[in-house]
Amino acid sequence: MTDNTAPITQDVLTIPRKLPGGPVNLVGLTRDALRDLLIENGTPEKQAKMRVGQIWQWIYQWGVRDFHAMTNLAKTYRAELAEKFVIETPEMVDKQISADGTRKYLVRIAGGHEVEVVYIPEETRGTLCISSQVGCTLTCSFCHTGTQKLVRNLTAGEIVGQIMMARDDLGEWPEPGTRKDETRLLSNIVLMGMGEPLYNFDNVRDAMKIAMDGEGISLSRRRITLSTSGVVPEIAKTAEEIGCLLAVSFHATTDAVRDKLVPINKKWNIETLLGALREYPRLSNSERITFEYVMLKDVNDSDADARRLVQLIKGIPAKINLIPFNEWPGAPHERSDWERIEKFADIIYKAGYASPIRTPRGEDIMAACGQLKSATERARKSRAQIEAETRS
Repeated sequence: MTDNTAPITQDVLTIPRKLPGGPVNLVGLTRDALRDLLIENGTPEKQAKMRVGQIWQWIYQWGVRDFHAMTNLAKTYRAELAEKFVIETPEMVDKQISADGTRKYLVRIAGGHEVEVVYIPEETRGTLCISSQVGCTLTCSFCHTGTQKLVRNLTAGEIVGQIMMARDDLGEWPEPGTRKDETRLLSNIVLMGMGEPLYNFDNVRDAMKIAMDGEGISLSRRRITLSTSGVVPEIAKTAEEIGCLLAVSFHATTDAVRDKLVPINKKWNIETLLGALREYPRLSNSERITFEYVMLKDVNDSDADARRLVQLIKGIPAKINLIPFNEWPGAPHERSDWERIEKFADIIYKAGYASPIRTPRGEDIMAACGQLKSATERARKSRAQIEAETRS
């Protein structure tokens, strides 16, 4: 039975912060919203669709932030746009580069709040890990981000703005008018940063539609992976309205253990979650679901756990990402021994599933999976405080 009354730690529904008045930021508006806004501000209705297309390309294909540089628009129209609107992305206030090349950005958004964004370069691709909330409603016991309470949802503009900010830093915007370069430093997006994306569904959906738009950032839906802890009612909507790849923070093979590691399991248990996941590849035309499984010493890493995991996911096109636990100050768990992780992986592999062991990246700058947290939040708490929160 699923306990539908079990608390998750905070209200499921969160209210985005109301931004102050002033010029409207065009970043994050859907094409329809941009069209309506232009008409409302004097653009003739017959011209609106064309103007949306032109402005859209300048912002998302060329990375231009100055209306006066939009040379295929009349000078008077550019001046009108500059008077009423802005093109703004979140502010990068700090950047750290790991010994392995991973970049961690501290990003400031409206209201002075901060989130962290991580860029992971690899030989054949570059992955940007972006955030969807300031803090998180979930208190997964192995996750440093979960010790920071939810502050607010990010807007669509703040989510897609993280991608734009990273492209700024990587110098990846093409010169206006030149042919698109298909070799990309930033080729993949994962919604695995701060927050639970499916508790901010509308903003995440709008931001990802902008990222996938062929006349802009133009990332394939198969290059975008959304990671959820298991917000079951939103999973089918994700398939239908976003259609990206799905990753699930699974981490346990029994409800008793998952209740402790991933408290949302008290609301939607393993059986309920797997029922929703069985439908996802069909609804979204996705190839397979990724099950994320953090390896915690003497908690979820036994041979019996590996065999149970294989049985649970039977019939679901899947791969299992095994994640060596990334420790942080006051963490209540230890990383499984390497031999144990390899044995676990071998059992899964022999059952016919891909079972890559994720190489920890950016640990030296606290940029690895589960380590993200606003720097100001981290700095103002002592190790003892973090340990006390973890135990409570």
